[in-house]
Amino acid sequence: MSFFKKLFNTPKDKEIEEQNLDLESLPLDQIFVQNFIKNNGKFLYCTTLEEVTENLSNIIQENYWDTLICNDNDLFKLTKTLSVKTKDTFDNTLPFFTSCEHLIAENGSILFSSNQLKECKIAELSENFIVYATTSQFVKTNGDSLTGIKTRYQGNIPSNISAIKNYNPNSKEIDFMNYGNTNAKNLYLLLFEDL
Repeated sequence: MSFFKKLFNTPKDKEIEEQNLDLESLPLDQIFVQNFIKNNGKFLYCTTLEEVTENLSNIIQENYWDTLICNDNDLFKLTKTLSVKTKDTFDNTLPFFTSCEHLIAENGSILFSSNQLKECKIAELSENFIVYATTSQFVKTNGDSLTGIKTRYQGNIPSNISAIKNYNPNSKEIDFMNYGNTNAKNLYLLLFEDL
C-alpha cells in the first residue's frame, strides 16, 4: 500500500473492504439474496412445486391481479390450478410471469434473454414481474452469466440479453453509470431449491 493511500485511507474505506471480504466468504445464494433485498426485490424461497404455486397465488391475491402474461409452457402449467387468466402476448399493463437465465450474486441482478423476453426490451414490459428461478441458476458475476449462456446455447446464442438490477420502479437513483436505464421493476422472485 502506498504512503498516500495509508495517509488518506478513511475508516469508511475500511468498512467497505470488510463488507466485501465478508460477502466473498458467503455462499453464492446468500450473497445474491443480500444484494437482491438491498435492491428492493421481494424474495420467496420454495422447496416444493406446491409452495411455488401457493406463493404465486398469494402474490396474485395480494396485488389483486386477475390476469398474467405468461409465454413459457412450463410456467403456464403452474398457473392452471390458480384462479387467474393468462395471456401469451405481451401487454405492459399486466404482470409478467417468467423464468430467467441467471441470478447474478455480485449485484443481485436477474439476467434475461430473448428466450423469456422475445423481441421486447425490458423497459417496454410491465412494471410488475414475477420470476421463477432455481438455485442451480446462481452465478457469481456478470461474466459468469454470459459464459453460462454461451455454454448452454452452443451455436444458438439468444439475443436480447439484459438484466434487471433495481426492483423499485419509483426510485430516483441518480447514478451516472445507470443514466437512462429504465429497467427498474416491481419484482417478486420465486426461488425453487433444485440442488
